[in-house]
Amino acid sequence: MKKVSSLSELGFANDVHHALFRPIQEAAPPSPTKRHTKISVVGAGNVGMAIAQTILTQHLADELALVDAKPDMLRGEMLDLQHAAAFLPHTRILASPDYSVTAGSDICIITAGARQLPGETRLSLLQRNLALFKQIVPPVAKHSPGALLLVVSNPVDVLTYIAWKLSGFPPNRVIGSGTNLDSSRFKFLLAEHLEVNAQDVQAYMVGEHGDSSVALWSSISVGGVPILSQLTKDKAAMEQGVLERIRKAVVEGAYEVIRLKGYTSWAIGYSVASLARSLLRDQHRIHPVSLLAKGFYGIPEDQEVFLSLPAQLGRSGVLSVANIQLSEEEAARLRRSADTLWELQRQLEI
Repeated sequence: MKKVSSLSELGFANDVHHALFRPIQEAAPPSPTKRHTKISVVGAGNVGMAIAQTILTQHLADELALVDAKPDMLRGEMLDLQHAAAFLPHTRILASPDYSVTAGSDICIITAGARQLPGETRLSLLQRNLALFKQIVPPVAKHSPGALLLVVSNPVDVLTYIAWKLSGFPPNRVIGSGTNLDSSRFKFLLAEHLEVNAQDVQAYMVGEHGDSSVALWSSISVGGVPILSQLTKDKAAMEQGVLERIRKAVVEGAYEVIRLKGYTSWAIGYSVASLARSLLRDQHRIHPVSLLAKGFYGIPEDQEVFLSLPAQLGRSGVLSVANIQLSEEEAARLRRSADTLWELQRQLEI
């Protein structure tokens, strides 16, 4: 008796994937696979080292390279990790202020960035970060021309656009951490409110990473059950108010952590490690990440903006973008977010 090996043999339509996901424009194929995996982290501050530590404990790389402009601090961080060799899976750890140490990387993670000064405008901060990225991205791209670029530095959406322009890489290979962590915070707070496990909550924050991020309330589900459609109209109106307060709590979550401990690190470390795992292991998992969004969800083709959308990730980077049904309000908020980013980008000299 012949074993049925696929749904298509049972009569399931072959083109369902194309209905659920839209392909990325001008996408490049994945770089040739190899057994040896290398990840580089540029910026050995609190965020960079949390990412490095999580990568090590989850054994995502055979080789880990660290880059920072402060050589003594960098060497200290390298030695501190190397001294834990007996407790970790075997990973070769390198560190240098010279970008040649990143050569042959599969993923280059950029966490370095200038901090906003008191009274400084957003545009002024972006100009300083643009100058910094001009020192970082070209040598990284030169030493690892087949790598995936994963930008974590803030403001992540515009800096991911800058990294794309400076690298010359195809857009599917330049990704920002975007709202991946925001969505995790969103799921956590929703799970608390609904008294369920956060892993059973399907909910996304999209758009710009920051105060104008968009919560996709209309698509929230728990265990496959759509939440809002299960409520009466009166109850739904009440819940919308609850969900908006939760959205604001998500946005303010990072500020609270910074107020209490001075910086954020562990959550973003786990968030970025989850992205690295999906990319390197070609898992085709869906993450809300910052990507070239023109042409998606009504964003004009002439707006080369990067913002977060739920995307399939694999070895070649962004594989496709999920076709989630947005409400009119959600779609309008997303387009306003894109307009804001586009106006800001147009002021940059790049």
